[in-house]
Amino acid sequence: MDAIRGGGAELRGEEARHLTRVLRVEPGQRFEISDNQQAWLAEVVEARGEHVRFQTVEPIAQTPPPARITLCAALIKFDRFEWMLEKATELGVERMVPFEAARTDKGLFEAARKRVERWQRIARESSQQCRRTRMPEILPAARFTAALKEHAGHRYFLDEGDAPPLLREIPEERQETVALITGPEGGWTEAEREAARGAGWTAVSLGPLVLRAETAVCAAVAVIQNAWLAAG
Repeated sequence: MDAIRGGGAELRGEEARHLTRVLRVEPGQRFEISDNQQAWLAEVVEARGEHVRFQTVEPIAQTPPPARITLCAALIKFDRFEWMLEKATELGVERMVPFEAARTDKGLFEAARKRVERWQRIARESSQQCRRTRMPEILPAARFTAALKEHAGHRYFLDEGDAPPLLREIPEERQETVALITGPEGGWTEAEREAARGAGWTAVSLGPLVLRAETAVCAAVAVIQNAWLAAG
């Protein structure tokens, strides 16, 4: 849904066709819609082919995620990366910065430039599934040095080495914004660890087991969101 103006909204294209031909919507049926700013309860007033028109009934109150998380995720094989993107969206990540690490598979960085539109579609569909008002912002792929420049109240560098547990490094007084850097399938180089420390990131771990990159992202984001929720 691009925009809601004057209490009305229109849906066109493939999503509208799904409503009319698969779900067979009719005027009078009600749905929750969002323009990526606000969620509304809305009623169908017209449904034809690739065009569905709505009239808003009332706004829907939304509870934002407890922490505003920017996820800087090293590029991994795209099937796993897209699964990770879907789950990070469900867990409330606000921004996502894909980046190239030293051990990122060759070719993924250049290929990532052509995937942004697809990734935005995945994020939109996942947002709809989990009833998020706003989908996460998916930024173009960056270099590792650029990812290290992300600003946040708390910045965590997820490491499979001898770093302390993530929960131990979460302070009692918490700022709203969090940035999390997660590594590639081959792990970090010592040079990358040194660069993260030099840039002021706090190294943290999820325990002694070596997790897949996409598993580590889900676990770390869930820990952060739950810790901030408990503190609220």
